[in-house]
Amino acid sequence: MIRSTYRLIANAGLLLVFPILTLAEPNKLTEAERAAGFDLIFDGASFDGWQQQGNWVLQEDGSMFRSERGGGISFRTYKVPDDFELRFEWKVGEKANSGIYYRPTQYEYQILDNKGHGNGANPRTSAASLYFGVAPSHDATKTPGEWNTGKIVCKGTVIQHWLNGEKVIAFDYTDPAFAEHVALLKARGGDLTKRGAYLSLQDHGDPVWYRSIRIRELKAEDAIDPGTVTPGEIPADQLAAEKKKLEGIIKRREEAKAKAAAKAKAQ
Repeated sequence: MIRSTYRLIANAGLLLVFPILTLAEPNKLTEAERAAGFDLIFDGASFDGWQQQGNWVLQEDGSMFRSERGGGISFRTYKVPDDFELRFEWKVGEKANSGIYYRPTQYEYQILDNKGHGNGANPRTSAASLYFGVAPSHDATKTPGEWNTGKIVCKGTVIQHWLNGEKVIAFDYTDPAFAEHVALLKARGGDLTKRGAYLSLQDHGDPVWYRSIRIRELKAEDAIDPGTVTPGEIPADQLAAEKKKLEGIIKRREEAKAKAAAKAKAQ
């Protein structure tokens, strides 16, 4: 939801024109968005259609703010369409962590202060990543306290994450070139073939704000931006830490299964 204005600067007798990118009025659909079929699911004035425990509050700037512990907030009027485009604005406090879940299992658009939070050291868990699966091509975040624009586009087997007008993730999960990333996400518990979740915003115990959340279903004739994006490179030390973390996840999962099986047998 970015709008271009222009600044005129006189230099050596020449009139120079520079574009300036500014955020449009929050929680309003543009004429183009209305025509494209977007639904504004958070209007900044109420939590109609949303479910939470009271720890998310409305702010004067038209945003929702996670004010205290109590869990995430989810949009319950309808589930995310199989093929869709989601647009939103977000900002975080220093060292803050959150996320947007948009499909079942481990489909998460990571929300993060990359420089202040430990997850920022690994591109695969940094802002705009498909968390613990695919890294964004680069860090396009703004300073904590500033508004970022985000976009998620999913059509068929294609997944795209956008940040501040830049397409930082774009891949087809059936493409063998991304098999490593798909396998990593699967090992963590993710299934990229799943569909039909309620949109959910994560409470990770940190200050985070969201606004201008709007979504549309993509039809068969709706074209999306073509081409894949090469994920960012993962540093060697982060690969080692990632491996250790995954081993812990798998171990705890197996222990939980064994415990559940033993309990069922005892009944």
